Amino acid sequence: MKPYLAIIMTAILTENFVLSKFLGICPFLGVSKKLNTALGMSVAVTFVMAMATAVTYPINARLLEPNGLGYLQMIVFILVIAALVQLVETVLKKYVPSLYSALGIYLPLITTNCAVLGVVLLNVEKAAADTAFGFGASMFNSVGAGLGFMLAMVMFSGVRGKMESSDIPKFMRGLPITLVAAALVSLSFLGFGGIAENIFGN
Repeated sequence: MKPYLAIIMTAILTENFVLSKFLGICPFLGVSKKLNTALGMSVAVTFVMAMATAVTYPINARLLEPNGLGYLQMIVFILVIAALVQLVETVLKKYVPSLYSALGIYLPLITTNCAVLGVVLLNVEKAAADTAFGFGASMFNSVGAGLGFMLAMVMFSGVRGKMESSDIPKFMRGLPITLVAAALVSLSFLGFGGIAENIFGN
């Protein structure tokens, strides 16, 4: 259990997909204005990441690689992610219409969210480099990546909430101050560098 805990903590803190790997920036900037939409998007992304890994890992390990079809990884993975996003979109539209409306165009954009595609490709890459990094480790890494995405979204939502009540110079309002704030939040995560390794001992 200890290696899995190290994997999930590393994915959340030291290898945060948004603030360390700079993936998934589009929803990070676009849906982080309000806490409820940030949480909703984060839960949707985490679900898609976990389910995409659960589906793509065995497809890659049992179908693509054994038959020399590794070059089809990208296409197959995107198709799986697109199907899962359609499922999430349908469920939200039926059961949580307010969140569905709030997420707007960013919900279908999960299909092309590089963080989701990045996590499944990274899992395959790690599994190829280390035979000990199996299905279980990939699932923990995906959930950790989703939780890291959620942490970044919630943190940045709080920062943007504070900015709305701040006296910001006119030339910095809008996108400029948002990008500066995102950079500062990203810098704060540098302090987590090596923590997981020191605590859990790789």
